[in-house]
Amino acid sequence: MKTYPKEDIKVMWEPEKCTHSAKCALGLPKVFKPKGKPWIQTENASKHEIINQVSKCPSGALSIIR
Repeated sequence: MKTYPKEDIKVMWEPEKCTHSAKCALGLPKVFKPKGKPWIQTENASKHEIINQVSKCPSGALSIIR
């Protein structure tokens, strides 16, 4: 499990759950960059945009910690 902070939240990624559907990268490519280091770059979008996109993760590999 890895976490990526943004203001008062953290994006949590559980790689073992990820099905690589790419919904995150297609929906918010300025944040979710599979070839980037780190691959989740929370500084590139608002907290609201990130929360909205994470809620669309079909596998549950991405979640928000408040």
